[in-house]
Amino acid sequence: MIIFWILAGGLLALALWFILPPLLRRETPTEAPDQDALNLAVFEQRLKELEDDRTATLIDEESYLAARHDLERELLYDVDETKTQATQRPASAASRWLLAAILATAVPASAVLLYLTVGDPGIIDQIELGPNQVAEHESGAETQSAASLEELVGRLEERLKQDPENLDGWLMLGRTYFATDQFDKGLGAFEKAYSLAPDEIPVMLAYAEALAAASPTKSLAGKPAELIRAALEKDPQDPTARWLNGMIAFQDNRFQEAADAWQKILDTLEPGSEEAKNLGQMVTEARNRAAGQTQPTTSETAPAPATQSTATDETSAQETSVLPAASLKVEVSLDPTIAAQAAPEDSVFVFARATQGPPMPLAVQRIQVKDLPASVTLDDSQAMSPALKLSSVSQVSVGARISKSGDATPRPGDLQGTSGPVAVGETSEVSVVIDSVRP
Repeated sequence: MIIFWILAGGLLALALWFILPPLLRRETPTEAPDQDALNLAVFEQRLKELEDDRTATLIDEESYLAARHDLERELLYDVDETKTQATQRPASAASRWLLAAILATAVPASAVLLYLTVGDPGIIDQIELGPNQVAEHESGAETQSAASLEELVGRLEERLKQDPENLDGWLMLGRTYFATDQFDKGLGAFEKAYSLAPDEIPVMLAYAEALAAASPTKSLAGKPAELIRAALEKDPQDPTARWLNGMIAFQDNRFQEAADAWQKILDTLEPGSEEAKNLGQMVTEARNRAAGQTQPTTSETAPAPATQSTATDETSAQETSVLPAASLKVEVSLDPTIAAQAAPEDSVFVFARATQGPPMPLAVQRIQVKDLPASVTLDDSQAMSPALKLSSVSQVSVGARISKSGDATPRPGDLQGTSGPVAVGETSEVSVVIDSVRP
């Protein structure tokens, strides 16, 4: 830290060396005599021209006298002005000294103040620390960030108590609760938003998704389906409502109908985008399942004409292709500092959730605290919804939670731990340490 301030002081001194010497350099008073001589030479030249004009009778005596009087007056004015400038020089030098003193104080002070305001003095300490110590500091920063999120949620709750008609606030609070696995609170926030605007399509669909995510089966049947169909009646082209309607069909084993609904949305997306890729995988999965439901008869399997065989083979290959399997090996452990808060028979839910997309887990396994530390494999076979698997997304976050109640719904007091974003297909192993208590 001392070396940094020494270097900073040297740079400030260098900056002042460029500013102050030119400002304090003394000027030699040679301008006034030269200017007087120039003014006199100009006067004599013009006077000679005026006399030549009078000799050549180009002007009369009266005009000559008037013009000469004007020249003499201008000469006196120029000489007086030069004297005035000469007498002002001492005052100008004093001003330069005053300005130099101000700059010598203001430049270092403003530089230090700007650094303390905009800069990050703590980074110097991090550079001086070793890699392990930096990691410990970053871990503490993550904990502080989580605390800050809880503080922001608390402020939003207080604001909604003062302004309970704030629709956007309730929607934001609901999404935040679901993002932090507080499904019961999140559902309550969405219910409040729906009571404020039961006819707005985004609110209807958000409430439908919340109802499904908070239910044990994660199903859209019942009230969620009613809300989705009502939204489609209001706007048949709403993409979210169409996607959810396709999900209803998929969960109801109407796979071809789901594929058709999703394909219409896929046709409107930018080819090659991540969203188009994920939805295309869902369309393929739905078509594969629809093909498995239909067993063609002998007459239906008659050979196609030779001219169509190639196209038929290509279509068949596309429709019978399956999504690539994906799996993650998760090493789960319990932090000894909080191990006393868990009983050996408590349930441990190990799950993977998409970093972007629906909040429902893509794969879940259940073990017990007495099994820890344990190695758990998450794969497509554990998907809670057939259309949402590990292989259907590119990035997930992996977590583990000790449930005091024994059910999958997170509750205050549960012990939990999460990993950062994990690339599906590129990462085969990830470690999760249960090291915090759910508020």
